[in-house]
Amino acid sequence: MTTPTAGALLRDGRYVVTGLLGEGSQGATLEAVDKRDGRLVAIKRFEVRGARSWKEVELAEREARVLESLAHPALPAHIEHFEEAGALCLVMEKIDGERLDALHAEGALDAAEVLRFLRQASEVLGYLHGRSPPIVHRDVKPGNFVRRPDGRYVLVDFGSVRDSLKPKGGSTVVGTFGYMAPEQLQGRALPVTDVYGLGATALALLTGVEPEALPHKGLSIDVAASLAGRAEPAFARALEAMLRPDPDERASDLPALVGELERALARGGRAERPGPAGRERAKERPGDRARGRAAPRGGERAPRGRRMPDDDGWRPPRAAGAAPVRSLAPRGRGAPLPRFVLFVVVLALGVARLAVAGALRLVVPLVLQALSLVLGAPLARAAATVRAAGRRADAGMRRAIGELEGAPLDAQRRGDGAVPDARVGAERGHAAAARPRGARIEAAGAGEPDLVDRAAHELDSAIDEIDRTGDELGDAVRRRRR
Repeated sequence: MTTPTAGALLRDGRYVVTGLLGEGSQGATLEAVDKRDGRLVAIKRFEVRGARSWKEVELAEREARVLESLAHPALPAHIEHFEEAGALCLVMEKIDGERLDALHAEGALDAAEVLRFLRQASEVLGYLHGRSPPIVHRDVKPGNFVRRPDGRYVLVDFGSVRDSLKPKGGSTVVGTFGYMAPEQLQGRALPVTDVYGLGATALALLTGVEPEALPHKGLSIDVAASLAGRAEPAFARALEAMLRPDPDERASDLPALVGELERALARGGRAERPGPAGRERAKERPGDRARGRAAPRGGERAPRGRRMPDDDGWRPPRAAGAAPVRSLAPRGRGAPLPRFVLFVVVLALGVARLAVAGALRLVVPLVLQALSLVLGAPLARAAATVRAAGRRADAGMRRAIGELEGAPLDAQRRGDGAVPDARVGAERGHAAAARPRGARIEAAGAGEPDLVDRAAHELDSAIDEIDRTGDELGDAVRRRRR
């Protein structure tokens, strides 16, 4: 096997090799310049003659086919694939940044950064699992995530991907020990398989230790013992739901689970314990009501093992020795807003939601998609980036409106029409109706400045995405003129 060296030409001279990014037994990943537009690309080159079996050739072909069908800002953009000199070549966007396994080798990351990683990773995995048929990565681990200089995470290396769930026999065991879900040892791969890998990745980042070296209970990683003093108990509960050995009992709705984790940390770690979320969403215990419930009345008993918040502003204490976590909530209860002011804030957010949805999720993506027919693939990727930014901004404002109105959060969890758990929603609605209107507004008033700030932050992020899209558009026009 001969690996092209710097200066070598590929694809009839279109690509000029500038260096070697990585090398394995079956091929190499090259850095090259695309002479058509002058940009740097990564070329994954697989030597067919060096393959140990046709299964490896099939995986290489599948990676190119799957990547070609995807368009998401957290995935490398596919440029083309071809066969040349007995090798399969996959050309894709070169992702600048640092791999998470390198960061992991330097030690544990703080909980706030891991939470941000989980949020972004859950979005891209939700995109893959929402395809028809679902796309399962099968090798989610720190080495397959790159953190860009601007802090955004990108999922790379689709060499283990499975794009069909139809039983075909002869399944290959693919993955990395420590991050592999138990069902992968049986040759099975499901969307929740990636959930396990993501949970193991987050746990490794929080502890600085590989998953197989962490404490275990039977077949399960002992998450609580592994995280002792490193993160809030809510983090341990969320990761336990992601790392259940039985795929039927494992959390399946990542955006909902991560959203609940964020809200739990905002409440100081008082999370509803995720149940077997092999269903559409992570379940909640019926006893855990929405944030801001009234203080217990005479004769009412607090749930076993914890005290209910009362008028002295008490909150459950942080676990002894736990690492500080950046809180998303304001300090203290805060004064309640007058009803008229609350109405105006909710109305303004509602109008902003309509404007953002119309501009970022419809008008701008359609214009960019149309321009991509003339200016090429960068504009199609920009359209997907703006649409994703619009979804994030819309979700932030939707959560803010829901909590300001005192509505149950179940219906606010997702923007894709997920149906809330009717039982939990009914109990929360009953609890909300049972308390006085004033108490409801006071509960909302405790957190509304922070909620609005978070919504504004999401909108700022969306505007940043549009700025980057404008830069891409300018680059595309300049390349077109040349």
